Amino acid sequence: MTQEPSPAVAAAVAAAFTDEWGRIVASLIRQTGGWDLAEDCAQEAFALALRTWDRDGIPDRPGAWLTTVARRRALDRLRRDQVGRTKLQELIMTEGDRGEAYDPDPTASPLTDDRLRLIFTCCHPALAFEAQVALALRTLAGLTTAEIARAFGVPEPTMAKRLVRVKAKIIQAGIPYRVPPDHRLPERTAAVLGVIYLLFNEGYTATAGDDLARPDLMTEAIRLADLVALLMPDDPEAGGLLALLLLQGARQHGRVGPAGELIGLADQDRSLWDQAMIGAGLDRLRRAVRRERLGPYQLQAMIVGCHVTAARAADTDWARIVGLYDQLLTLVPSPTVRLNRAIAVAMHRGPEAGLAELAGLPETGNRDWTKQYAAARADLLRRAGRTEEAALAYRRAIDHSDNTAERAFLSKRLEI
Repeated sequence: MTQEPSPAVAAAVAAAFTDEWGRIVASLIRQTGGWDLAEDCAQEAFALALRTWDRDGIPDRPGAWLTTVARRRALDRLRRDQVGRTKLQELIMTEGDRGEAYDPDPTASPLTDDRLRLIFTCCHPALAFEAQVALALRTLAGLTTAEIARAFGVPEPTMAKRLVRVKAKIIQAGIPYRVPPDHRLPERTAAVLGVIYLLFNEGYTATAGDDLARPDLMTEAIRLADLVALLMPDDPEAGGLLALLLLQGARQHGRVGPAGELIGLADQDRSLWDQAMIGAGLDRLRRAVRRERLGPYQLQAMIVGCHVTAARAADTDWARIVGLYDQLLTLVPSPTVRLNRAIAVAMHRGPEAGLAELAGLPETGNRDWTKQYAAARADLLRRAGRTEEAALAYRRAIDHSDNTAERAFLSKRLEI
């Protein structure tokens, strides 16, 4: 019988997965060219850590230990594979077979960052946007196929087949693992920014699980957004995205309570918001807006800016927020933007006005949309005093949420 790891080892492995998965997989893909091989060897390294760290002790540098083990597993697999022997020789020639962990220089150019190269590879224009996002969530974030399937509202076997197909297409099409040259950057910019944004959102509110958020994904998304902004300093939307993520991320400590519970925006202790991040985000936003090419990420950052600069919830300039949503709708006429605008209208003109705006939106769609719509409608019905209707809407939202903390928040609102 396999012995369960101690709580300390389990926690150390979980923390290492959070911090190191994307870097290990990205470096192995660079070294071997094999997407499945990289993921399999990374998984084997983490499994071995669970079995051996109790006996040998938790290493001083868990990431280096895991990278070394994963690389050795890749070498062993390539040695056994006739087709992989050429790649093996290249790997030994370029990296050496000394068991040294790949440890990138944090001061190096963003062009040399493995994770940035990976996201540009995922976002090749030959791949559909949904495939780009799914692949980035799998390789960079380490989400399971089941988690990605829930995020897209499709069955797990369907998502598994899509991931297999997109990896095969990358190999068959010979899509290079690199940041493209400057003149090819614009054709991937929208996809890269979109994937980073969705990566952050998965961290901000996890699709499933016991924890409301995954701070590791938010941190990684901000890091990648910063690298892209450095790579494309003249693109205002790259700066706008970075501003948006900084301003959103700054609220995290006020948004999650001591027991991991979700705290609504109006009830958050604003003194817990990260003022340094807010300052950095507003500075980035000002620099982006000065280029006078206003885009969706800049507008969203301006909306969040209205929240983070209000000393109290009651001081929020909801009229300005509604106006910003009007501008955003002209660029992104999506149901999600319309839903968020309806909430802003309710805060500005009252819940019945917000409900009237919601009435024009579809009540059902994929699982996440149904949850968002039902939760928004429930809150406005509660504020309007229509308690029975609100209770039905809250139950519908709870039924369509797979996040434990989010379900608890909605259940508490249902009891009020």
